[in-house]
Amino acid sequence: MTEYAGLSQLPPAVNSMTMLIDRHADRYVDEIAEYFQQAGAGSEQRLLDSFNTHVETLELDYDPVKISQPGDSLVFSHIYAVARDPAADGDRSLRALTALLAAEVEFRGPRRLSRTQNIRIAEIYEHLGRALITADLPQHAVLAFKRAVGLHRVEEDFEAQDRCGHALAQARRRAVYPVWKRIPHWTLEVLCGYGFRPFRLLGWIAAVLLIGTVALWATDGQPIPTALHMCLINYLNPLGLGDLEDIRGTGRTLLIIEAYAGLVLNSLFFALLVRRWFRI
Repeated sequence: MTEYAGLSQLPPAVNSMTMLIDRHADRYVDEIAEYFQQAGAGSEQRLLDSFNTHVETLELDYDPVKISQPGDSLVFSHIYAVARDPAADGDRSLRALTALLAAEVEFRGPRRLSRTQNIRIAEIYEHLGRALITADLPQHAVLAFKRAVGLHRVEEDFEAQDRCGHALAQARRRAVYPVWKRIPHWTLEVLCGYGFRPFRLLGWIAAVLLIGTVALWATDGQPIPTALHMCLINYLNPLGLGDLEDIRGTGRTLLIIEAYAGLVLNSLFFALLVRRWFRI
């Protein structure tokens, strides 16, 4: 059982709930170890059903009348503190799962959380999501990041919402098996950070222009300034037949490919930019 500083000074009801959460966390960690020995990677979703059962059982003992906390502090802040302390004793996975159980009980319980409490527990969920990724439990991390995104959205902290949304997409990618099915996810990550990093597309736009210029110079013999000028114009406004009289077949093909790439990248960039600026 995890040691918590000042546990004896907490109200008896909080102390009792902490012990219950610890017991459920110990049993759940045993379930995880046994399940992965039998089923292997990629079967984590079934574990979440058991996790929800543990949470629902704990909620039955969560009495908001007996378990009260003054001000805007969280009821299980001592559990979260241990989970966030890198120097704390014990298994990190156990500490993270114990804190996730506590956070779910507090979040889903009957006590209405204040704005400050929402912000604090969102930060807890975000930290737990990263810890669960490290523990190779990506679908548990998805749960934590989803909670963080929802709480940040309620409090209209858009920067934190985007940060957690990006982490959520990365956790979902890690939960995909077999690994080759992650290729579309990697593509979105590299292109635009799942839509949360639209300015990455500017690098790809520059790369398309550079590659097009070099390729036009190498295949058609156009001088570098002329090739660059044609690529810049063609990227935004595809050249017509009259502009391509001196360009051979290979050069024309490259310019057509560049024009279509420009259409796709520009459309994607401005769509993501509008979404980011106006929260559509």
